[in-house]
Amino acid sequence: MTASETRPLGRELRATATLALPLVLGHVSTGLINFVDNVIAGHHGTRTLASVTVGTALLWLPMMVPIGTLIALTASVSQLDGAGRRHEIAPLFRQALWLGLGLGLLMFAFLSAVPLALGAFGIAADIIPGATAFTHAVRWGVPALTLFFCMRYLSEGLHWTLPTMLLGFGGLAVLAPLGYVLTFGVGPLPEMGAAGLGVASATVMWLQALGFAVYLWRSRRFAPLGLFSHLEPPRWNQIRELLATGLPIGVTVLMEGGLFIVTALLIARLGEIPAAAHQIAINVSALCFMVPMGLAEATTVRVGRALGAGDPLGVRRAAQAGYVIVLATQSLSALVLLTGHDAIVAVYTRDVAVAAMASTLLLYAATFQFPDGIQVMSAGSLRGLRDTRVPMFLAMAAYWGLGMPLGAGLGLGLGWGPQGMWTGLIVGLTAAAVLMGWRLSWRLRHLPPAVEPAKPVGTLT
Repeated sequence: MTASETRPLGRELRATATLALPLVLGHVSTGLINFVDNVIAGHHGTRTLASVTVGTALLWLPMMVPIGTLIALTASVSQLDGAGRRHEIAPLFRQALWLGLGLGLLMFAFLSAVPLALGAFGIAADIIPGATAFTHAVRWGVPALTLFFCMRYLSEGLHWTLPTMLLGFGGLAVLAPLGYVLTFGVGPLPEMGAAGLGVASATVMWLQALGFAVYLWRSRRFAPLGLFSHLEPPRWNQIRELLATGLPIGVTVLMEGGLFIVTALLIARLGEIPAAAHQIAINVSALCFMVPMGLAEATTVRVGRALGAGDPLGVRRAAQAGYVIVLATQSLSALVLLTGHDAIVAVYTRDVAVAAMASTLLLYAATFQFPDGIQVMSAGSLRGLRDTRVPMFLAMAAYWGLGMPLGAGLGLGLGWGPQGMWTGLIVGLTAAAVLMGWRLSWRLRHLPPAVEPAKPVGTLT
């Protein structure tokens, strides 16, 4: 009899919630970093906020791929842990570091070149200089960010999520004063505007990566693994296996994240006020999304560990617990947006026109809280099952076959503006929720009575 056969759902709910809470808070701290950027930029000026809007889009659009790709490490580590093969974790982690470094350098090159295309993309001419300055400044932190995610996914795969939270809020504590000083200028420091926020963000990325490395090196919890016992050259077979599982995850994350980011770039073509209003609304929505994202990552770990242990009932209960919790949290998010949209917007800006439009967009955001939570939870459970390729195509169809064409047609073609683009977001997320939920339901129904312990990707055997 497996442990899950005697474990009630309530115990699984508590286990998932305990694992998820630091993850959620860590994601919230990351979202608050964007919040701080936007509040500082908004108070510096509408043009600065619009520039940071575009610069942030240019940063996070390519970063979706390495962040999603590297998350394959979480599922693989959790399966190794569940299967009692902890001695294989450190070699896999070191190969993930090589992969993360390579992806970070590729993203640096991309961010160096992509601002040159802003004019051709139709971005308003007065936004381009600030967006370019922000992007060229923040790119220096990208290699640190990819290495940070390697370390974070390792820790999370071993059911230890506290560092994610602590380092997240530590970075926030540094960014707020540093970003203000570099943006507005204090004493001998010049006023840098959007570029100052880019420098501050890059600095925080390096501090977080170095802090995590020191923690893993000195922590007694990780000492038996020998994570940094020696340096290994790249082993291309392991890296290819990590890419084979992780890259579809990265593309899936890109499909959703790209939907929001390209929406921001298209709205930027409408001018400063729509761009600034959209950035406020999408930043608030992103903060709300941190909760289901953290829950989905915890569910990936729980599902992956049950899969590694050959426990089909544990797999089902982990997925079920994730759904129960995420429906509760999304209900709360929708209620907050519906009742507090005006008060939330007032924190960001004093511009009456921007505030009015942003407040309206937050009502649209309330509408997609449930489909957004369901689709990310389904995707997280599927990652734990190492089912990544089919969800990639489902996401592509939902977001880019339906959501983006509809949003662009309504927002730009028919002149609905940002409201039309956000209608496309709602439709795309709803379609993704239906398709991902169907895929997960099918996979859970077809689990064999006794799952053989799964071989994680990128292992030595």
